[in-house]
Amino acid sequence: MKLICHRASLSAALQTVSGVVPSRTPKEILKNTKLSVADGVATLIGTNQEVGIRYDIPGVETDTPGEVLLPTSRLISILREVNTENIDFDINESSIRIIAGTSEFKLSAEDPSEFPPVSGFDENAASLTVPAKAFREQIRRTIFATDVESTRYALGGVLLEVTEDRLNLAATDSRRLAVSGVACSAANLADDANASPVVPSKAMQLIERSIDDDCEEVAMCIRGNDVVVKSGRSTIYSRLVDGRFPKYADVIPNQSSVVVDFVVGPLYSAIRQAQIVTNEESRGVDFEFNDGTLTLKSVAADVGESKIELPISYDAEGMTITFDPRYVADFLKILGAEASVKLHLIDGESAAVFRTDDGYVYVIMPLAREH
Repeated sequence: MKLICHRASLSAALQTVSGVVPSRTPKEILKNTKLSVADGVATLIGTNQEVGIRYDIPGVETDTPGEVLLPTSRLISILREVNTENIDFDINESSIRIIAGTSEFKLSAEDPSEFPPVSGFDENAASLTVPAKAFREQIRRTIFATDVESTRYALGGVLLEVTEDRLNLAATDSRRLAVSGVACSAANLADDANASPVVPSKAMQLIERSIDDDCEEVAMCIRGNDVVVKSGRSTIYSRLVDGRFPKYADVIPNQSSVVVDFVVGPLYSAIRQAQIVTNEESRGVDFEFNDGTLTLKSVAADVGESKIELPISYDAEGMTITFDPRYVADFLKILGAEASVKLHLIDGESAAVFRTDDGYVYVIMPLAREH
């Protein structure tokens, strides 16, 4: 099989697919990316057998349909170093010859029939659709709160809670909870569908990266044990996370004694400053709310101490609550510097809630105060 691909298109596609290609695995064949060519379209396929992706590259020139296994890391290195507009492949059963201008590489080839299959998207299957850019934003607003190292597996993914016209996303590591949502349509799930699937964070990262600015909507087919997501040229398959996701609504306080308004930029800057004087043993920063001022104080043995003041609209009784500043910063950096947020407080020992005007909810548990 002979094949001519646009180098930049192939490189971008391979970078996306490589997100699921394992660097270490007892199954050496998984280190490859499968290339399948038919009808002028080349499809790159990668998988770690939990998550898989198919990425279409249109407009390739070929003399015949066929498929081949490409050594992922070596091909990425080749594409990074050469600068020709097109890449030529000359493929047979035992070798892959790659020609880029005056450069030529010959790599050994493995049997593509031994590569595990990766499900495509069934256009006739029951599915739901969401606006692409809004969905990408909701993933970013929640995925950072997952706990990929937790022995409670459900915490290692993002909950997709499907209702008739809305898709809510939730993620938690038991110390903080992020909840955001997006409008959806045609939520006619299949009879065997899981209406509240938990998708692994690795798959959600891949979905987020696959949504480019030209993509208008994302289609999703949810089944009992897996999900298939089509976004532009990408089709991503993932097994669902085992285990029960916590009843997150029960964690969100439904009342507060104080509500404080913030603009994201100044608060984020103050928290980054307070983080400077923290260490592994002393991560807590005291948030002291007094008349018209928020004072952030941190003390770390063998490091020093800091005090940062931020003017705020606050006229209630003084209150101090201690947070891990990383958790507050994770939330704020997702938002624009000009965005407004409201912090709902009960007291210095209860869960606090950040809310935005568009329904984004972020719950954070305070730390026990050391002084």
